[in-house]
Amino acid sequence: MKDTLDLLHRFSAHPDSRCWYVAWNPRGTLLASCGGDRAIRIWGKEDESWVCKCVLSDGHQRTIRKVAWSPCGNYLASASFDATTCIWKKKNNDFECLTVLEGHENEVKCVAWSPSGNLLATCSRDKSVWVWEVDEDDEYECVSVVNSHTQDVKHVTWHPTMPLLASASYDNKVCIYKEEDDDWECRATLEGHTSTVWSLTFDPTGQRLASCSDDRTVRIWKEAQPDEGSSSDIAWKCVCTLSGFHGRTVYDIAWCGLTGALATACGDDGVRVFKEDVTSDPEEPIFSMSVHVPKAHSQDVNCVAWSPKEAGLLASCSDDGDICLWSYKSED
Repeated sequence: MKDTLDLLHRFSAHPDSRCWYVAWNPRGTLLASCGGDRAIRIWGKEDESWVCKCVLSDGHQRTIRKVAWSPCGNYLASASFDATTCIWKKKNNDFECLTVLEGHENEVKCVAWSPSGNLLATCSRDKSVWVWEVDEDDEYECVSVVNSHTQDVKHVTWHPTMPLLASASYDNKVCIYKEEDDDWECRATLEGHTSTVWSLTFDPTGQRLASCSDDRTVRIWKEAQPDEGSSSDIAWKCVCTLSGFHGRTVYDIAWCGLTGALATACGDDGVRVFKEDVTSDPEEPIFSMSVHVPKAHSQDVNCVAWSPKEAGLLASCSDDGDICLWSYKSED
């Protein structure tokens, strides 16, 4: 048996618009999607089909670029080109806008919750990364503004077990941040991509980070010992580069917490899944392309997201406005 990626469902999520991002809730029972139509849609499975449970359309004035669920699953954060981030609270089967976080000068490109749910990170075309603190009363306070990138910051993601934050930028770099004396600061800069870094994903253990880029490559970075004499206590080195697999920009990447498979979303309309050779040296890991669906969508694929609960269940979304659900099976 060879590895397979089979289409389970395809549905129009944001008709006449781009679907920019799709995110699973922590229990894997709901999907949130967002798009150029300024709306967030919540999807759930009823019998054998996926249906829209509710539409959140009154929070933003412009495109919604990313959505993120809180670790408890009761809150949703949305990042928009209107320079704001909305926090939504689940109320029965609907969501209400709890608060609007303002401060970025222009488009907010990404929002991410820390694993504890006590911190929120946002990033923007204004080149900054903001860290917000959340208290028990649902009050949000900005505790740090970091300006370590020289260009538009595309993506932020938290380390799964340690208090570290990573960001990706139009300046071709990845920054790793750590809290120091109540302030967040960049402690490591990962250089190697030759064009915009679009997205990042940590492996389930947090020991490795995968980045994807406009240079059509994926890079795998591993935590390393800082060089002697280095002022930083954090170091990451590139241990693997996946090149020659993607025909255009790689817009998103997702590491499956259940299987260890790595999925990519590409501007050539394809979805690919890579798997690691478990016998390879951890310092020089070998990843091979397990499966490739060339025309997964009719336009650019913007996002890939693995289900947190069902091994091999992958969601993708595209400029064509559709969401696809796939079943990945590996012969291993």
